[in-house]
Amino acid sequence: MTEETPGFDEKPDVPSGATPDDAESKAAPEKGAAPAGDGNENVGLVAQLDQVRTALNERTLDLQRLQAEYQNYRRRVERDRITVKEIAVANLLTELLPVLDDIGRAREHGELVGGFKSVGESLETVAAKMGLQQFGKEGEPFDPTIHEALMHSYAPDVTETTCVAILQPGYRIGERTIRPARVAVAEPQPGAQTVKAEAEDKTEAKKADDKENGGPDEG
Repeated sequence: MTEETPGFDEKPDVPSGATPDDAESKAAPEKGAAPAGDGNENVGLVAQLDQVRTALNERTLDLQRLQAEYQNYRRRVERDRITVKEIAVANLLTELLPVLDDIGRAREHGELVGGFKSVGESLETVAAKMGLQQFGKEGEPFDPTIHEALMHSYAPDVTETTCVAILQPGYRIGERTIRPARVAVAEPQPGAQTVKAEAEDKTEAKKADDKENGGPDEG
């Protein structure tokens, strides 16, 4: 009796009506099937990617905030620099105003001649280049924000408070007044406006009467 080696001739159970190929296809693992652990690894990668994106957004926002703060800092420094420069220039020119007053008085008296004239005009030119502007003219309305009244009078030929004499010119740098113009002012004569108004009323009434009567009598 011949002994058979167990396991070598055994064949897998095949249902009736099935071919051997069907048995082999069932016994072999399905092609392309992902291992069970691949799904968990994909979930982990997605979570890590979300974390990286969140961190990137946070760093981007931080960078934008820093950039905005730096721009504001630059503007503030530039504004402060300009302000300091304007104050320094104003202080320097304020100290020079008495000298400019002396030059102006010398010009009025005909004493601005020779080398003194050249030096005086050069100083005025430099002051103008630094932004110094002189103001104050006779006949202009009195403005308490830029004028300082040192003398007061009444005049029949003015209709409002008017600067009738410039005792000392004013100076400004841009819109900033560093010294008001010192002036003598004149106000309308008390009662002059009333008399003028009455005269105007009489004139208008006479014109109206002449119009109703067909005009003035012709000689």
